[in-house]
Amino acid sequence: MTAHVPTRPGLLASVATLDEMRVALSAGVDIVDLKNPAEGALGAWAPDALSEAVALWRAAGAPGSLSATVGDHPLDPDLLRAAAERTAATGVPLVKIGFTFGDGARLPPVLDALRPLARETRLIAVLFADQAPDFAVVPQFAAAGFHGVMLDTADKAAGGLLAHMGVETLARFVATARAERLITGLAGSLKVADIAPLAALRPHYLGFRGALCAEGRTSALDPLRLAAVRDTLGGRILA
Repeated sequence: MTAHVPTRPGLLASVATLDEMRVALSAGVDIVDLKNPAEGALGAWAPDALSEAVALWRAAGAPGSLSATVGDHPLDPDLLRAAAERTAATGVPLVKIGFTFGDGARLPPVLDALRPLARETRLIAVLFADQAPDFAVVPQFAAAGFHGVMLDTADKAAGGLLAHMGVETLARFVATARAERLITGLAGSLKVADIAPLAALRPHYLGFRGALCAEGRTSALDPLRLAAVRDTLGGRILA
């Protein structure tokens, strides 16, 4: 796989309902991300709702891309494989899987379980900046056939991405992923003010939820806030 260096990061907008999805499609976001923020950092939509979303996306001409989270699960091969397969079966092209690390030795069996699915579906690994992830695992995702890797935050009450990692550390993450030809993304309670310093690191995508909502990430998507983030991000054309 090839992960080109972007001229600007794309906009990943997380949506909680089909109505919010329609707003995001109308705004022309680069990735519509199906996530249930009321159920945690990577809360999942129900399979039936995912299938409806895929049908809506295709009916709209499949603009941009579509991703979905598989839910918050422990680092267990059977649980993560089942959750990822269930999500992929709905037709979502990008399947986001969260990885929490307490014992690095637990990762290889999980990747072995997911390797067959990675041959058929574009899997995105999500690491959590507030859990001190080891970037040395990034090549393991590439070797397992993953399409990309993102940084996010698990505890949304503990501050945004830049509260947990400085720009130099994030630059190292992006460079590590890029060296493995993985698509890269940065997310985690990002604000409009975060766009300039993060865009300069050249990730493929910046992900937003809370900044798109009037009253926090579990409230409804606000079209005006979404447009403001889209327009600000769209203006970050990099040399």
